[in-house]
Amino acid sequence: MTSVQRWLRWSAIANLVVNIGIVVTGGAVRLTASGLGCPTWPKCTEDNLVYHEDLGFHGAIEFGNRMLTFVLVVVAVACFAFALANVVTTQNRGRWAILWLSVGIALGIPAQAVVGGITVLTDLNPWIVAIHLLISMGMIGLCVWLVDEVMGPVRPAASAPSRALAWTVLAVGAVVLWLGTVVTGSGPHAGDEKAPRNGLDPAVASHVHGFAVWALVLLTITLMVLAARRNERTLAFFASVLLGIELGQGVLGYVQYYTDLPGLLVGLHMLGAALVAAGLARVVLTTRARA
Repeated sequence: MTSVQRWLRWSAIANLVVNIGIVVTGGAVRLTASGLGCPTWPKCTEDNLVYHEDLGFHGAIEFGNRMLTFVLVVVAVACFAFALANVVTTQNRGRWAILWLSVGIALGIPAQAVVGGITVLTDLNPWIVAIHLLISMGMIGLCVWLVDEVMGPVRPAASAPSRALAWTVLAVGAVVLWLGTVVTGSGPHAGDEKAPRNGLDPAVASHVHGFAVWALVLLTITLMVLAARRNERTLAFFASVLLGIELGQGVLGYVQYYTDLPGLLVGLHMLGAALVAAGLARVVLTTRARA
């Protein structure tokens, strides 16, 4: 392995870690009611580009989260540079896919920053906030894809039934993640005391979300069993990992629901959602052959 390939591996992993991390820090902004700590965008206030002490604790939290975007940019640019060097210095078969995935991740960060700005300009409209989070989940999926291209395990293609079921798991998982944003949009953690809610009954939204989660769990169990019976060991392994994440996330969801949504548990639940997104992408990618 060349030094370029070694650094490419580390930068691909770093891309995944920081994109999961900013979901958690974004959750911290919401859970501390700091979503409008900087009341405008792209400036922090009408008169100041950056945070100043008059904005207090909430302004510091929101502006700090905005600054983390630059960490994502640095990691993404470094990853692109190593991917480009990999194209120039090696002849490995997946080098162009690696390059284009690194480009997509790098371009997705400023696009996501713009969506984040729109959430501020719309006073944290819950439907826009949901789009902001779901784009992050898509970015996490791209990062998992990049990691797989760079250092994924060697495997044959999965059988047609397993591939179809894996894509079904992904589709239902996407619905589960979306329903999670609907629940959040109806609940108490709006990101600011004056932020609007979506008007739905939180209890009803939570129960619909819960039914979807159980459907996802049953489909994941089915995929795990099917892959094991067809001797698709890598797919069975990653399906079991996804199942573990889903079960942990489900338990956490029920606990936070019956304990009136404490901030710490909600934050952990957001981390779990990011891990579910990563696991869904990992399972679907595992159905593809990799030499």
